[in-house]
Amino acid sequence: MVEVLVVGAGPTGTMLAGELALAGVGVEILERRSTSDLVGMRARGFHARTLEILDQRGIADRFLAEGRTVPAASFAGTSVDISDLRTRHPYTLALPQAQVERILAGWVGELGVPIHRSREVVGFAQDAGGIDVHLADGGRMRARYLVAADGGRSTIRKAAGIGFPGWDATRSTLIAEVEVAEETPTGMRVDETGIHGLNPTGDDRTMSVLVTEQQPGPATEPTLADLSRALVAVYGTDFGVRSPTSISRFGDATRQAAAYRAGRVLLAGDAAHVHSPTGGQGIGLGIEDAVNLGWKLAEVVKDIAPDSLLDTYQAERHPATARVLRYTMAMSATQRADDRVSALSELLTDLLSIDAARMRLAGLHHGLDVRYEAEDGGHPLLGRRMPDLGLMTADGPVRVFSLLHDARPALLGLGGPGSVAPGSWGHRLRSVDASYDGAWELPVIGAVEAPAAVLVRPDGHVAWVGEGTTEGLEQAMARWFGPHRSRRAATR
Repeated sequence: MVEVLVVGAGPTGTMLAGELALAGVGVEILERRSTSDLVGMRARGFHARTLEILDQRGIADRFLAEGRTVPAASFAGTSVDISDLRTRHPYTLALPQAQVERILAGWVGELGVPIHRSREVVGFAQDAGGIDVHLADGGRMRARYLVAADGGRSTIRKAAGIGFPGWDATRSTLIAEVEVAEETPTGMRVDETGIHGLNPTGDDRTMSVLVTEQQPGPATEPTLADLSRALVAVYGTDFGVRSPTSISRFGDATRQAAAYRAGRVLLAGDAAHVHSPTGGQGIGLGIEDAVNLGWKLAEVVKDIAPDSLLDTYQAERHPATARVLRYTMAMSATQRADDRVSALSELLTDLLSIDAARMRLAGLHHGLDVRYEAEDGGHPLLGRRMPDLGLMTADGPVRVFSLLHDARPALLGLGGPGSVAPGSWGHRLRSVDASYDGAWELPVIGAVEAPAAVLVRPDGHVAWVGEGTTEGLEQAMARWFGPHRSRRAATR
């Protein structure tokens, strides 16, 4: 029996598998596609927090080497400078999803994770001891847990009976790479229907086409005839389109799973939420799901923490994602050209000239403003991502993110040698005495008081802050990393 089966070899599923492998959990990926090739156009990049997460695992440079950084975000036609965001990665990384998947697949391959291709999951049956996964070829596999990262039309989510409430699409857009027989205008245009654009791909005959359909299209694969009709409606001609390399349809439907868990089944990425691709939030949301769930699921599988730890996955990720989904809805609403939208865009442009508004939007867009559950009146770091500070230790300088490469929690003592100790949890986390003399500044909220100690979870979020005492430390370690050994022994 496999400890965890992950369905879907996209960025979410592959990242999750890597997280589980780092924690020593037996994990395998099942993928419906026979090859790593992607049909149609997919995501084209991701934002600062995603890069930070990859940096926490020591693999960000692999992506940066192949992508292009863009130190700006766009909202309602307004370009927003983000170069002064408080992060080592104050930019968007332009990188096609196919390359993202290839790099992640290489990483999990190094970790020994098998990807089984041409394995389509059609159902499952779970019991008290595990879950039987049914494959399209009649085969079966058994696991302790099953994670659905199988996309917005998730077979597993439907089989689990998990609702997918939200908003239907109000429009649909075709993206294609095709040959053309006629000379075409280049560049983007916006009209009352939506956004359209024609741009050369690099050779003399092939064009990249973006065109919004006059009416929302069906949830089926688009055809060359669909593309031709949409182009004629906008440009008066289809430019003789032929020989498509790819044609994809996407809409602005926005939905979120009512639950992220049904017993031994968990949802992540597009299986848990779908939205307009406007703003490029898809890969980032899935990666954040993966790193939030991975270490928690590993602790439960290894009998370190109780099963209830998995409930914090939905408790944290559902509200954080819901906020981003509404953001994508707002962005999508501005992608039409009429007098009312223009008036709104002008107002937003004016507001974004205010520095505080610009930083607030940039923090949301780039995933740097997420704060998981924290008590009122607690230190501002609680629940937020730990900044990648340059610390000084007895062994020399070290970056905070380098301490998270193995996906283990870290206890940072910043009040002098021996100022804080992990006690009975020492075998489960990395404990480091260090100093930091610089300013503590967080995206959006700015400067915060320097803590004396910080407990950082494997996903990079802060679980506890010491302000001169160790009050609450044991409770935080027990909550997130399981009871210490003596208490565990007493309960058996």
